Amino acid sequence: MKYVSADEAVKLVRSGDTVCCQGSTSVPVLLQEALARRHAELRDVQIVSGFNVTTAEAPFCKPEYKDSFLVNSIFLCADQRKHVAAGYGSMTPCFLGEVPGLFRNGELPIDVAFINCSLPDENGYCSYGISADISVAAVETARVVIAQVNKSIPYLYGECLIHESKIDAAVLCDVPPVAMEFGEPTPIEAAIGANVANEIPDGATLQIGVGGIPNAILNGIKHHRHLGLHTEAMTDGVIRLIKEGVIDNSLKKVHPGISVASLALGSKGMYEFIDHNKDMRFFDVAYTNDPFRIARNPRACAINSAIEVDLTGQICADSIGEMIFSSVGGQHDFMYGAALSEGGKTFIALPSRTAKGKAKIVANLAPGAGVVTTRFQTQYVATEYGIVYLRNKSLAQRAKALISIAHPDDREELEKAACKRFGYSFLRLKD
Repeated sequence: MKYVSADEAVKLVRSGDTVCCQGSTSVPVLLQEALARRHAELRDVQIVSGFNVTTAEAPFCKPEYKDSFLVNSIFLCADQRKHVAAGYGSMTPCFLGEVPGLFRNGELPIDVAFINCSLPDENGYCSYGISADISVAAVETARVVIAQVNKSIPYLYGECLIHESKIDAAVLCDVPPVAMEFGEPTPIEAAIGANVANEIPDGATLQIGVGGIPNAILNGIKHHRHLGLHTEAMTDGVIRLIKEGVIDNSLKKVHPGISVASLALGSKGMYEFIDHNKDMRFFDVAYTNDPFRIARNPRACAINSAIEVDLTGQICADSIGEMIFSSVGGQHDFMYGAALSEGGKTFIALPSRTAKGKAKIVANLAPGAGVVTTRFQTQYVATEYGIVYLRNKSLAQRAKALISIAHPDDREELEKAACKRFGYSFLRLKD
């Protein structure tokens, strides 16, 4: 490849183009910064991106650039959240697993793909590294591919390779991916983790997210046996279980013996462990998040979180009232797939209250809140006060169960709301 500067590379972007930026912890920030420097000469450039972890707000997210760049997020994160909340950008609701299809069938056409890839191997292939997810389809369909060829990006296997001949402009750099490390779980997180871990069987195939509660759950299953991994996000917590032999993928039906993911985010040590590790495969998110593929693994367990849960079991996970906070991501894909799996289970794990003391189990979702998982799909819900199973329970029975794991100081008000809403069908269950 012939390497150029970032400013030279982004000259290939035209006004009116749609630019898709790779995500996870390897956002191509050098290319984004160079693109932002062209704000005076560009108009109506749409920026599409998914799950992003960065250390600062995206460089194109400035009110004065509103006519140059329009943010169209697939999964809103901190780098773009304030900009969108201020009305300068928006979010397109869609199941994450369906996004590659939108690129491929032209419903959401991509003109330019920004990626942050590894150095090429001896055959000229670069790895997308820690973010295959929507990038594979973006590169496949884009008119122009611009790459940060990054010495610090791990080389990963699976359907996440691009030959150097497919890259139109390359910028050589050495920018480590953002490191994400979590400390020991808090007492609340540990209690939630234990409640969920008790329901996960040996031989389960896991999908689990990122953060304190997922780490606590992983701590709680460290003595399990023959677990598998088929997930969106590879994290330090699952790497620990792989190293300890707890996750051995021996009972999986899809890629037995192999850990499957679509992206990775964690510590520097984790990135070093997954580099050139042939026991792992990274795929396009349309592959990992296909519910029917997920369902082929026995005892699939999908573990997700929520912003609010109402008394009927509706799960809000994408917004705080009307304010968009994230998106559906892969929650629906995995909740549906795991529910179809033989012996599969789905979990929503959340603290009973926010850090500011606001109830998360509520009588009704906040006005404008979005329903990510419907009450028809919800199975297990866990807080630090216990875990309840809602499937096949009536509305009144669900309300009673959820109140039992709400914060004790919130239960009286929730009972009053349930009595008013469900009448005698709830009252007769009180004792």
